[in-house]
Amino acid sequence: MTDGCFVASSGCLFLLRFGHFEGRMGYIGAHGVAALHRYKYSGVDNSYVSKYFLNPFWNRFVKIFPLWMPIFRLRWKGKITLTGFMFLMVSALLGYIYSPRLDSAPPRWVHFMHGLLLFLYQTFDAVDGKQARRTNSSSPLGELFDHGCDALACALEALAFGSTAMCGRATFWFWVIAAIPFYGATWEHFFTNTLILPVVNGPTEGLMLIYFCHFFTTFVGMMLQHLPSTYLSSCCLSGAEWWAQQFGKSLPFLSWVPFFSGIPTYQAVLYIMVASGVIPTVAFNVYNVYHVVKARKGSMLLALAMLCPFIVLLGGVLVWDYLSPSDLIGNYPHLVVLGTGLAFGFLVGRMILSHLCDEPKGLKTNMCMSLLYLPFAIANALTARLNDGVPLVDERLVLLGYCLFTVSLYLHFATSVIHEITAALGIYCFSSTANPSSVQTGLLGKKHEASYPSGKTAGVSILIVEGTGSTAAHGV
Repeated sequence: MTDGCFVASSGCLFLLRFGHFEGRMGYIGAHGVAALHRYKYSGVDNSYVSKYFLNPFWNRFVKIFPLWMPIFRLRWKGKITLTGFMFLMVSALLGYIYSPRLDSAPPRWVHFMHGLLLFLYQTFDAVDGKQARRTNSSSPLGELFDHGCDALACALEALAFGSTAMCGRATFWFWVIAAIPFYGATWEHFFTNTLILPVVNGPTEGLMLIYFCHFFTTFVGMMLQHLPSTYLSSCCLSGAEWWAQQFGKSLPFLSWVPFFSGIPTYQAVLYIMVASGVIPTVAFNVYNVYHVVKARKGSMLLALAMLCPFIVLLGGVLVWDYLSPSDLIGNYPHLVVLGTGLAFGFLVGRMILSHLCDEPKGLKTNMCMSLLYLPFAIANALTARLNDGVPLVDERLVLLGYCLFTVSLYLHFATSVIHEITAALGIYCFSSTANPSSVQTGLLGKKHEASYPSGKTAGVSILIVEGTGSTAAHGV
């Protein structure tokens, strides 16, 4: 037990040493401070659902947050998004309480709460940007905070949907198909300087589809009992079990479809989402980045290198699970998804910060910090192959250490960057008043004036598209 506790805390101890070094050098340099002062968000939302249905609702909903209330007059937007993020935390917690391994059916009201909380998250996230424009309080820190919450939301909502659909091990793969488009959109934004949401996108139609699935699961058991068995099977005992049974039984009129009829319904949905959503989205991201890199006569290999940390993260976790004798993803889906989701959040946050600070294009070496724990975890799993299935350190402790490491890494990044950006811009967190000491000194000790060599731009856009609700690149 002593060895296990030491191993579980080793990642945190290492991170404290790294934090001491990183705290001295900082995440943002002089060039980054100048870029922060010049930065303007650029985005385009082409969704018809957002434009004609959700935006009118959001424009009315934002009025419940009065301009005169100091709590909502933010120098940087984020409080409303943070509230929405807490809704998802509650949703994931409900899933854990009633289905720890995500393979048993929770009460019907839990499905309804999953749907309601996700709807509130989408609404608050969209309204947050509108409130920031109403109060003239938009800032780079607000964008970083918004996208950071959305990156972590991928993990929380994957766990909520895993609870609704009894996905078990497949919950991890639902997180993967949420994370891939999110990372791709962030990567594309980094190179194009404009966040482009297509006609059908994750932040709008994707989230709508998911909370409709939650609501459908709430009432599906009662509905199935009143429908002819010709169309739907009446053997479903609950809404969650509808997702877990074979696709051919859930939708008998589609039982003729090869391959799909014999697999669980949630697995069929997973494949459909990959084919219809993930692959086209990633192809769209790569296409746009290629054209921008080609126009600037840059290196596409250098651009693709920024995808490597995410690919290695996924590969490392899957190798660890494959070698582990404990079936990590099956027995501890919440810990695996949350730990990996936090590492993913660090990768996304670091890339967004690079964009805000107009850093050179290419792989950021400290992005690889999120990968440092995996070699140890894989090596420990390998020892089980040499010791009759018994690893050197208990796998549960190693997994807890992984979560502790990623939590520490993410918190260090978040707190450090918030401190540096507020100092650079002369603002307080969650306050509309300026910080006098930061305004006078900042990070450079003098007035922040950006100067660029002839022909070099700040790498930021000056277009703000009005009428768009969500400014985040969700991947769900």
